[in-house]
Amino acid sequence: MTDEINSVVVVGAGQAGCQVIDSLRQSGYEGEIHLVGEEPWLPYQRPPLSKKFLSGEIPAARLSLRPEAFYEKHKVQRHLGVRATALDAAQQELSLSNGKVLNYDRLALCTGGRVLKLPVPGAELEGVHYLRNIADVDAIKKDLDLARNIVIVGAGFIGLETAAVLAGMGKCEDGCTVTVVEMQERVMSRAVSPQISDFFEKLHTQHKVKIVMRRGVTELVGSNGRITAAELSSGERIPADLCIAGIGISPDISLAAQSGLECKNGIVVDEYAITSDPKIVAAGDCTIHPNPLLDQRLRLESVHNAIEQAKTAAASMLGERKAYAQYPWFWSDQYHVKLQMVGISQGSDTIVTRGDVEQRQFSLFYFKGDKLIAVDSINRPADHMQARRILNNQIKITPVQAGDLSIELKEII
Repeated sequence: MTDEINSVVVVGAGQAGCQVIDSLRQSGYEGEIHLVGEEPWLPYQRPPLSKKFLSGEIPAARLSLRPEAFYEKHKVQRHLGVRATALDAAQQELSLSNGKVLNYDRLALCTGGRVLKLPVPGAELEGVHYLRNIADVDAIKKDLDLARNIVIVGAGFIGLETAAVLAGMGKCEDGCTVTVVEMQERVMSRAVSPQISDFFEKLHTQHKVKIVMRRGVTELVGSNGRITAAELSSGERIPADLCIAGIGISPDISLAAQSGLECKNGIVVDEYAITSDPKIVAAGDCTIHPNPLLDQRLRLESVHNAIEQAKTAAASMLGERKAYAQYPWFWSDQYHVKLQMVGISQGSDTIVTRGDVEQRQFSLFYFKGDKLIAVDSINRPADHMQARRILNNQIKITPVQAGDLSIELKEII
């Protein structure tokens, strides 16, 4: 069916957008491809932003998902540093902020998410930062040298990874402080179990990062236009000459909603990544999709989801139907600890530990009834890889087998 499609437009120059393009060309599509991205850079990796890019271990050039030559070879017309301002689905037209109008036979919305801003007085002060793109990290780096008191708002992945990098750079020593403020009762509460939360809270405390729980930031106080302190819901005031907020993102559904596509906490797609308009697909952080393995609708913010859903979206544009049905997986690097997760642990009623918690090498297997639903691994990558195979292939494993180190997981598979 590729001869029926002459023009494809991809909105969003991120992981999903890049994968859509790659999959289209790999499948033999030879028509026009237009890539529209708000940022001036070609699609790049975001996970290293709060890790090795922030620490300076890798330069911006190494973040690119594909080199310039990839887009040249595949004849991708790039529209970078430009916003998509309007979508006319009936006419199959996309308007850009530079005045151009692109016509499409198929459209892929890979618009990702918008960073949530702090809704408090003083959020506009100098020294208040967010961490979502290259420019954000560059701005943080400029403020880091003189920063003595750093406040991080939000104890999710971004907040804790940032704290780990700053601690590794010596920002918790010689009179400097790094304080993480979190409204919830435990760190990473939306993503991990209490046991994993407890492990990481202790890990950060051991590295002299201060964790302040069950309190929110009510105001950022400043002097001469620059932040000097963060006032908390408890009334206490923490000195701060640098604030980094990592309170999450919201799915960027503005274009989809304006055009009349069905949206509900994300752009609604089916198992084939098709929206309510059959000529428009969507993939990545911006979507909410059905997962038959978990029997629920999910909106996921992960590299794995962006890549795999984008492959499905590209196939759908070419008339193929390849349902996206996989257990989601995620990871986080903090200090010398790698957390790898597969599945969704919420709702479990039995947790089995495999390995040694004290040695920081263990996995937690989460069961609901007699069914394994998720596995979190700390510095046990082999467990993670085997767990992905067990879950995706619906292989039966018992709690006794999961906890018995004398039983190799690969033998169960």
